[in-house]
This record gives sequence, structure tokens and C-alpha cells, in this order.
Amino acid sequence: MSTQHYYQHNAQQFFESTVAVDMAEIRDRFTALLPAHGSVLDAGCGSGRDAKAFAEQRFQVEAFDASPELAELASQHSGLPVKVMRFQELEVSARYDGIWCCASLLHVSRAELPEVFRRLAKALKAGGVLYASFKYGKGKREDNGRGVTDMREGEIAEILRENGVAGLTVMQEWMSEDRRRERSDRWVNVLVGKMG
Repeated sequence: MSTQHYYQHNAQQFFESTVAVDMAEIRDRFTALLPAHGSVLDAGCGSGRDAKAFAEQRFQVEAFDASPELAELASQHSGLPVKVMRFQELEVSARYDGIWCCASLLHVSRAELPEVFRRLAKALKAGGVLYASFKYGKGKREDNGRGVTDMREGEIAEILRENGVAGLTVMQEWMSEDRRRERSDRWVNVLVGKMG
């Protein structure tokens, strides 16, 4: 089963299990680094929970998800148009003050991550900020048929450095526990800045 196939068949269940998760504390760390009413891309937006929260904070929000089924649910929930798109199709320059990749880049294979980070870097304005989170662990694995790339501390900075992803620097990195009561996953979180 592919990641795409998983979300096609489990979109409603995934939506219901994630839409009410309280991410306010982490969103606040991210938005504190953005200009008021700046432009935010929710990349791999899932349920649309965070896109909706950013819009309510009066940011200019765009969102996409690779799953057509989730994109539809996210659009209904957030009241925003949600594009059906993969990270590998992102083709814009200096458009966003912030890019939010909450538990979404973990579905990109490690081999493709450098190119995806380059696309995200290009899409950020100078001085822009990227948030990303990965489950804590090593290497790639399958989770209910979904491909997952795990990370440890320092690995994201290493990928950026080793692959010459120009201008992106890890500003903050921290560990967090899963916000869903039934889960015991640990997460690696990073805030990455694009130098001017």
C-alpha cells in the first residue's frame, strides 16, 4: 500500500484523529518569527487545522496536500482553497514569509529531501522561516502502509549542510511528545531560517 493509497482510504479517520490536536504552542513559536499578516504556506496541510488557525490570526494563507481526499476535507474545515500537490511540484520564488510542514515532510524519502528543501528554500522570502517536524528515530520505515522517514537531533541541519541547500540554517531544534493521547511518539521539531 502506498502513502497515497493510505490517505485515499483513511482520509476521514485521519482527519478526525488530528483536527482537534492542540498545536497552539508550536504554532506560536513559528508565528512569533513572522511579520504580522504575513504570507504562510501550510505544506502538506492534512486536516487543515493549522491553515484555519493561521487564517484566524489574519495571516495570508495558502495550503496544499498530496491527498485529494484530505485536501477536500481540509478545504471544508478551513474555508480555504486547498491545492492537490506534492512537495516535489512546488515551483514558486520568494513568495512566503513562513512555510509550515507539520508532520508532512516525514513522507518524503531521505533521497528526495535535499531537493524538496531546495524547493522550500526558493519559495521562502529572504528572512523567511520554515517549521518542520519528524518522528524521532533512524532511517525509513512503513507505518500502516505509509512510507515514513524518521530523524534524530542534528540530522536536518546535516542534510541542509551536506547537500548545499543554500541559505537555510536551523535556528531552533527541540523534542516534543505526541499531542494525541493514544500516541507515545516523540517528535523532532525545527525552525529553519532563510538568510537574506
